[in-house]
Amino acid sequence: MTTGAPRPSAAHVLRTSFVTEESVYGVILVSGMIVVAAGHGESSWQVFWTVLITVLVFWAAHVYAGTVAHHGFDDGRMVGLGEAFRGALRRSFGMLVAALIPSAILLLGATRAIPDTLANWTALWTGVVVLAVLGFIAFRRRGASVLMQVIGALGTAAFGVAMIVLKALVH
Repeated sequence: MTTGAPRPSAAHVLRTSFVTEESVYGVILVSGMIVVAAGHGESSWQVFWTVLITVLVFWAAHVYAGTVAHHGFDDGRMVGLGEAFRGALRRSFGMLVAALIPSAILLLGATRAIPDTLANWTALWTGVVVLAVLGFIAFRRRGASVLMQVIGALGTAAFGVAMIVLKALVH
């Protein structure tokens, strides 16, 4: 016998944990780190560690900031430290998830399954695709028309394309 609230559906978890501003920010952060690290001629292994450490630091800072911002009197009621921390963890989860796909691709380069240059560029282009999907889902869940969903996807993906242009200019 179960007690308490029903378990959230997979769609709800996706919507509230991954399709968030933190996810978009996380993909852009990862892409920017790939541009900077790979622009210095570093190997995929070095780029991977740079991305991983940077994302973890930004994620921890985001959780801390969210906890501080929501602790105390928030939305007309008192919010305890534990509740504020759990909420900050939940909201920032997408930032960590956003780093998984590009990091896995960078690991392919680090293990020499694919060349470093291919790993770096593929990780960047994957970021564009992830951003497009995030934009599409965000507009879809708001009931936008298919045309607006596509425009939203393209607009969100444009941030990833901007990182690729930056990489081309830096390289």
